[in-house]
Amino acid sequence: MLNSSSTLTNAELTDLWLHGKSKNTVDGYRRHAERFFSHANKPLSDCTLMDIQLWVMTLSSSDNSKRVAVGAVKSLFSFAKQLGVISANLGVLVKSPKAKNRLAERILTQEEVHLLINSTTNGRDRTIIRLLYFAGLRVSELCGLKWRDLKSRGDGGQITVFGKGEKTRTVLVGAGIWRDIISLKGNGSKDDPAFVSAKGGHLCRSMVFHIVRNAAKRADIEANVSPHWLRHSHASHSLDRGAPIHLLQKTLGHSSVAITEMYLHARPTDSSALYLPDDDE
Repeated sequence: MLNSSSTLTNAELTDLWLHGKSKNTVDGYRRHAERFFSHANKPLSDCTLMDIQLWVMTLSSSDNSKRVAVGAVKSLFSFAKQLGVISANLGVLVKSPKAKNRLAERILTQEEVHLLINSTTNGRDRTIIRLLYFAGLRVSELCGLKWRDLKSRGDGGQITVFGKGEKTRTVLVGAGIWRDIISLKGNGSKDDPAFVSAKGGHLCRSMVFHIVRNAAKRADIEANVSPHWLRHSHASHSLDRGAPIHLLQKTLGHSSVAITEMYLHARPTDSSALYLPDDDE
């Protein structure tokens, strides 16, 4: 029988907090919570503001990693307050480290995307890279696809994606990428994975990272390219070509258009700096 909220162990509280979240979120958040509890060495209900601040001081990773870790623990304290484990949410008094927005550095040019695609001769791997770009999928969304999620639509097709926040959306793709996808089906049934691992199950995230990074290396792209860079590039290039921002929001599965607008700031089309006379002119 589960303890009352006032006598929950740290492990029980963590399980309740993470219930229903995606596997990737669970893995990351649990790691941060366990490190915090290991440092504090006491039940969360006994933790003080000093415990949190001293733990933050032990974080030695990048500013972005610190921000994620602090955000996770702040979320845990907020949940504990809602559950009645603590009477006051001390997490609100802790400031998350500010991280430099490096989105612009993670957007490939259209030429680099073509180099990435054309450097890959393996049919499955080439289709994976094309789909990450043309559909703007998250790597976990691509890995989770089954043939039942893929249906023809005119000359192209539609992909039903189960994405972040357990939200379902539909993405349309053109004739070219659709032909590439269907060519991989063979005798696959509707419940088979669209992208199969060597063991016959769904392709794992790490393998997709490996595929993309190897393609970038062959294309002589020096940056540490990841699958998510193709999603960023999809967003930026779509806006450059006049795609409505609300349509892009729906395609990418963003919870609000404010998140999608970050691509406008990362790759602006105008700047007051361009209105000033250049010394060379």
